[in-house]
Amino acid sequence: MKKKYLNVLAYAMIVSMSAISLSACSDDDDNDNGGNGGNGGNNGDGTEIVMEDGAELQGTVEDGQIVVLSAGNSYTLSGGYAIKNGGELRIEEGVTIEAIYDDQVATFILVEQGGKIDAQGTAEAPIIMTSNVKEPGSWGGIHICGYSHTNRGEGTMSEIGNAPYGGDQEDDNSGTLRYIRLEYTGYAFDEEHESNGVSFYGVGSGTTVEYLQAYKGADDGFEFFGGSVNAKYLVVTDCEDDSFDWTEGWNGKAQFLVATQVGTTGATDADGDCLIEADNQDVNPNATPCSFPTLSNLTLIGNNSSAAARGIRLRAGTHVQIYNAIVTGKPKCLTTATEGTENSLLKGESILNYMTLATDITCEEGIYSSALFTATDNHNEINATIPNFSNVFVGTIADGYDLSAEDDFFTAAAYRGAVEADDDWTAGWAVKE
Repeated sequence: MKKKYLNVLAYAMIVSMSAISLSACSDDDDNDNGGNGGNGGNNGDGTEIVMEDGAELQGTVEDGQIVVLSAGNSYTLSGGYAIKNGGELRIEEGVTIEAIYDDQVATFILVEQGGKIDAQGTAEAPIIMTSNVKEPGSWGGIHICGYSHTNRGEGTMSEIGNAPYGGDQEDDNSGTLRYIRLEYTGYAFDEEHESNGVSFYGVGSGTTVEYLQAYKGADDGFEFFGGSVNAKYLVVTDCEDDSFDWTEGWNGKAQFLVATQVGTTGATDADGDCLIEADNQDVNPNATPCSFPTLSNLTLIGNNSSAAARGIRLRAGTHVQIYNAIVTGKPKCLTTATEGTENSLLKGESILNYMTLATDITCEEGIYSSALFTATDNHNEINATIPNFSNVFVGTIADGYDLSAEDDFFTAAAYRGAVEADDDWTAGWAVKE
């Protein structure tokens, strides 16, 4: 996996962010925002702080402060930018945030427990978060810590920012993410401290997540560490590790998911790895609450690499329900592993229905099987001929299952795949190649 690593000093600096408020880089003469350089600073008076076009984001947004990035403006991001409990970062449509690459200090946005981010672009004017260095691993993405559950127990801290997460507020609201493209994320300290496009740590179902793209990141596109947050309309393009990843008991819902790896080489098992990597917990696969999300309408396209061979990888005790999926471009489109995961499939607790795979499935424990997967009532296909997609990933297959009658989170979509030819919801804001 190609990553940029920080030194120990830089890591210690970022860990300390949860305890201190960093000073601003601009003085009062340069920025008319209460002497805090446009970073939230030390106002604490509950007023909105409207950032000037071209301002630098750095430091913290404190309790009672609302930092506003105005529509169409451009800003830079240096180091860690933390939204503390009671603070809010509001990003309007058409804003561009350019992270300044520094090989000694990671640049990222951290929303701590009780903080909020209200980032709402549009299809015509998406929010763009990018880097001045246009290559994977150049900055650290967004990290959101909520009060929903994790099965790691108390005292669990985020991989980046060392912020606490977890609790019992399943409907916790960390804000809104809508129409955002995150480019060139994936900055990492080491294998244990790494950044994705967006990392959701114990984020609750009151949070709105839709129309997001993770583009050319060095690690995962989107990763869920526990929580009950739901998501719609997510695109992962050419991320070098897993496209979607969950662990620690995530039990949210997601619909209309796209992952493509056509721009990754697949030269190693970490170069365009899994399209979905799904765990309950690595240390204790039986930890509760168990990972048990429900997914519908997926288009997952790999890079045909024999080194990075797995498409969907269900393991480490995870449960899941997946409907209406097309999986292609991987020698092993679906792999199941560990007794807990395969037993949940055998017993019908986990459900894999209306799925079309370009290959057979691989069951490492031998508890579940291809014969069970292709049983008539499951409406699944293996070794299928996948129709040609237009514009990289546009196209669906008829004969799906409509979940909307059972759960009003889901949009009526009785077909397999994520993007219909006559309803390309990625048009105008997502990069397709």
